[in-house]
Amino acid sequence: MQKFLAPLVFCSLFLTLSLVCRAQEEEEELVKIESSVVVLNATITDRQGLPVTGLKRNQFRILEDGVEQKIDFFETEETPFAAVLLLDTSGSMEERVSLARSASIHFLYGLRPDDMVAIYNFDSKVSMVQDFSNSRDISHHVFELKADGQTVLNDAIYQAAEVLSKRPEKRKAIIVLSDGADTRSGYSSSQALKAALATDITIYSVDMSSMATNGRDRMQNQSVLKNFAEKTGGYFIKTPGGAALRDAFENIVKELGVQYTLGYYPINQKKDGKWRKIDLRVAKPDLDIRTRKGYNAPK
Repeated sequence: MQKFLAPLVFCSLFLTLSLVCRAQEEEEELVKIESSVVVLNATITDRQGLPVTGLKRNQFRILEDGVEQKIDFFETEETPFAAVLLLDTSGSMEERVSLARSASIHFLYGLRPDDMVAIYNFDSKVSMVQDFSNSRDISHHVFELKADGQTVLNDAIYQAAEVLSKRPEKRKAIIVLSDGADTRSGYSSSQALKAALATDITIYSVDMSSMATNGRDRMQNQSVLKNFAEKTGGYFIKTPGGAALRDAFENIVKELGVQYTLGYYPINQKKDGKWRKIDLRVAKPDLDIRTRKGYNAPK
């Protein structure tokens, strides 16, 4: 019996060590894209939801875990952005793939000359449909997308963050159209979120779930999409119709062009991997301030 047990014990140990190494590799990958400077892309709107322009550096305050930080750079001009459109084409999307495709076309139509957008789709894997371009024309491959396979939502966001980390633009965004039901990702939602925050990315999430989806499942999936958006300073769009989706995409393009970009070097230099809460304040009443909620310190 001992003769047979020894190989089994060895195999078990080997498998355990392999899983530990894989986890360490994932953590190292996340750390590699982190930077010592913290960048905030902030959207400031009034009570009517209209962008507020003309604010000055001295009207802003940044607090990290309650400690005020020095604002090292501040930009207000319209700046080009880089964005990745993520289209969920998993089996659960069915007829809504055509709605997602139409929204992508409308998004591209709103681009300015220096804005750059790439399109990826995801089901059981993540695939590039169209590389970064400022063209308003959409690739013919988009029209060949069919709903099939499982859903790797977290992997798609993680990969989009990696791609955007190599872009020179200071304003970066991920626009994800999905029903939010991840069924196969190798990365967790927290790892995907951490990768986006480390690259100063704003996530806009669009709930594409069917009205026929089980109520509890739908609420849970919406919660995932909301979390991605709220933690990064974007916003969540709830099950829109065609017209509402077009309007939302128009607003996203406009918003990315007129954000305030602020940056600071944290006073707390500890490399402990802990969550640091960010509080951005403006010395003007009755404004809505939307930006990332914080970040994970490097290890």
